[in-house]
Amino acid sequence: MARIGFLGLGIMGRAMAANLIKAGFEVTVWNRSAEKCAPLVAQGAKQGATPREVAASCDFTIAMLADPAAARETVFGAEGVLAGIGEGRGYIDMSTVDDATAREIAAAIAGHGGRFLEAPVSGTKKPAEEGTLVILAAGDESLYEEAGAAFDKLGKKRVFLGEVGQGARMKLVVNMIMGSMMVALSEGLALGLKGNLDGAQILDVIEAGAMACPMFKGKGPMLLQDDATTSFPLKHMQKDLRLALALSEELGQSLQAASAANEVFKRANIAGHGDDDIAAVYRVVK
Repeated sequence: MARIGFLGLGIMGRAMAANLIKAGFEVTVWNRSAEKCAPLVAQGAKQGATPREVAASCDFTIAMLADPAAARETVFGAEGVLAGIGEGRGYIDMSTVDDATAREIAAAIAGHGGRFLEAPVSGTKKPAEEGTLVILAAGDESLYEEAGAAFDKLGKKRVFLGEVGQGARMKLVVNMIMGSMMVALSEGLALGLKGNLDGAQILDVIEAGAMACPMFKGKGPMLLQDDATTSFPLKHMQKDLRLALALSEELGQSLQAASAANEVFKRANIAGHGDDDIAAVYRVVK
């Protein structure tokens, strides 16, 4: 089995790395806060001291990081991936970043003799734990094939989208729609409750019709119960909306609903809900 590095052990990363360990892969983990490695080491992982060390010792290394800044630092830092890549080893960035960041990292990895694949995922904490993510890959197709067995332990579906940047674009489109839907659900429930409708009945009616979807089924009760237990941090959704709007500027596409949704998420972030779940957007809507 492949020797796999895993960088970034946040809500998503630690669940994903755990699934690879359970599947029998030899996994070496690293996290900026080193103490987060301990539970995975207890499950059988090795611990790397730096991204450079991990990349140099593994067949391919996966990163699951918070944002473009973290993605760049992990690659370009003094003890970053770039210093350890080479000899055909692979680097797979599963973080949600903009397409320009993905292309910048891809060029640097290739320039040092490595192979690069972007593979952002659609899904939050529970799908990460269950291994039912949707993996949106683009870049080096040989690395995509080599990582296939690992991807199949992380997700229920994987697609190859071609050249680097297309994975990032697909992920931003998906999350832009998700963010807009969360605002719409929040506004619908807020309006209905003020109109003396029963919140559970609103959700039942939605579930019975054309708008039924797993997200509404999962998040709807959280809104009604004021439960913002984090599976997808609100600040990360706002970041993704911001990146989608930047892409719209680049491509000349108007995004009126997404622009409005971004302002709602921005208000929630400013109000101190950034580390709460995206369900906390309801707190500023109502």
